[in-house]
Amino acid sequence: MDVNAAVAAAAAIAGVLTGVIAMLAFRWSEREQRRPTRTSLHTDPVLPPGVDTVLSVLRSSAVVLDEADAVVKASSAAYALGLVRGGKLAVEPMLQMARDTRRDGEIRQVELDLPRRGTGRGEALAVSARVAPLGSRLVLLLVEDLTEARRIEAVRRDFVANVSHELKTPVGALSLLSEAVMDASDDPEAVERFAGRMQIEATRLTNLVQELIDLSRVQNDDPLEDAEPVRVDELVAEAVDRCRHQAGTKQITMAAGGTADLRVWGNRGQLAAALGNLVENAVNYSPSRTRVGIAARRVDVPGGDLIEIAVTDQGIGISDKDKERIFERFYRVDPARSRATGGTGLGLAIVKHVVASHGGEITLWSAEGQGSTFTLRLPEAAAAREARDRAQQHPALDEEAGQPVLQPTPYEPLPAPEVLP
Repeated sequence: MDVNAAVAAAAAIAGVLTGVIAMLAFRWSEREQRRPTRTSLHTDPVLPPGVDTVLSVLRSSAVVLDEADAVVKASSAAYALGLVRGGKLAVEPMLQMARDTRRDGEIRQVELDLPRRGTGRGEALAVSARVAPLGSRLVLLLVEDLTEARRIEAVRRDFVANVSHELKTPVGALSLLSEAVMDASDDPEAVERFAGRMQIEATRLTNLVQELIDLSRVQNDDPLEDAEPVRVDELVAEAVDRCRHQAGTKQITMAAGGTADLRVWGNRGQLAAALGNLVENAVNYSPSRTRVGIAARRVDVPGGDLIEIAVTDQGIGISDKDKERIFERFYRVDPARSRATGGTGLGLAIVKHVVASHGGEITLWSAEGQGSTFTLRLPEAAAAREARDRAQQHPALDEEAGQPVLQPTPYEPLPAPEVLP
């Protein structure tokens, strides 16, 4: 009997212990389920009805804080900007704003510069933060990224300032020259001299206004809306004809060569203007009795062939520090020389925008005292390969256009290493 009693007592004790352990495990499981996680921070039921839906469609980064400054809800953009880390608001000025708003109920707004995460550089994010009470216990923080807007505003400000400065120079010159003509009305030679200067300044002003219009057009228009296969031979011939007079005055030899019958896909007018600007710059910045070369070739790259059009001169060259800014608006390597040649500083900016809008790129090789090579790389027209195959079978006729095949302008070709270093 004693043995049976002992066994029964031991069984009872074991049952009690099992029950206690089960109860503790159940309590621990409930506590773990109540513990907030990063996922639950996004869907906490303490938010007022409809707030979750509204915050999900806002463009701004959104963070909701409770009375203990814990994050109740945070949008994905808030995590991406680094506003929330470890369930807490990581930006101290914003956290202080939230506390002040919770205390007095006033809406607050401030603009801050935040360090950019993961770049290792001194760049900063410009943000606008707005804090408002949400119900009786919660605070809503909305943060908008202003970095790109500030950059665009800075570019616009610089552009307006540069345009004002550039316009003021020829306008002021015209005003002074007109006064000089009036004062020298009894001196025919002086009137003729001043009138000639007025024509130069008027031409410079006209060119500046036209290039501003061209730059605005290439920035706002989609060149591929009116795109067509464009023959590179025709673009080169047009660019050479455009600069033939200036080249002849300086006894500069124009040399064109490379692969014939290449075609690119794009807006013919914009491509002609871009190539013409490059050739005109090469002529203007080259010494007398030198050569300017234009050559085109096909380059095989993954994803489709590219057409390279290189413009090479034997001019003054470009220093390394100027290469980084050469495509900026109104930037001139030599301002005095640019004014002497009538340059506005917009030509290369137009070229860059045209090439980028056509899905291509422009590269520069240059050495001071040795010259420069600007190379346009543009996608080849899709139908160019088929047309080339047909032209090989019928060299006298282009079946697609029903016209004789245009041959490249028979200028003396520039050696390949000079044209395409």
